[in-house]
Amino acid sequence: MTTAQEAEHLHDRPDWNCRVCGLPWPCSTAQVSLLHEYRAFPSLLRIYLSAQMYEALEDMVIDGETPLNLHARFLAWAWRKPPSA
Repeated sequence: MTTAQEAEHLHDRPDWNCRVCGLPWPCSTAQVSLLHEYRAFPSLLRIYLSAQMYEALEDMVIDGETPLNLHARFLAWAWRKPPSA
């Protein structure tokens, strides 16, 4: 048992990598946390992630070039079943 609180895996702008592990956000830890947090309201999770994706898009456009695979990164995984509590 530990008394230290686990750090939240949140994004860091403008690169949208996780502040804790440095992986592209939402990292796998953030995905599990979000699925658990929004387990009763999966449609709200998808709305939240859509908004985050569009904010990331604004940050990531460089010289008119848009990043690829943002849908897969931000939304495609959100349709899986949340972990059991």
